[in-house]
Amino acid sequence: MNRAWEADPSALFARRLGKTAQELHKSDDDEDCPDIWQLENGDIAVIGRDLTTAYTDHLPSGVRIGHDERLVVIPGIMLSAAKQDIPDA
Repeated sequence: MNRAWEADPSALFARRLGKTAQELHKSDDDEDCPDIWQLENGDIAVIGRDLTTAYTDHLPSGVRIGHDERLVVIPGIMLSAAKQDIPDA
C-alpha cells in the first residue's frame, strides 16, 4: 500500500522544539521525559505516554490510528513552549 507520507527511520534528531521537561517541571529525572524534536528531514518526533489503547474507543469521527501508529500524550505546556520554534506553514 502506498501512503502519501511515510516516516523515514534514518532521519536523525536535529533540534529540540521548546524546552525540556525538566525546565517545565514535568519530569523529575532524565530517564522518563516527554519531548518534541525536529528531525533533520523536517519531520517531528514526539516522545510521550502511549495512550493508544485508552483512546481507541473514544476517537472523534474520522480519526483513525493505523496499525503501525501510536497515540502519544505530552503535557500541553510542552507544545506551548515549542510554539516559538515552530515555523508558520
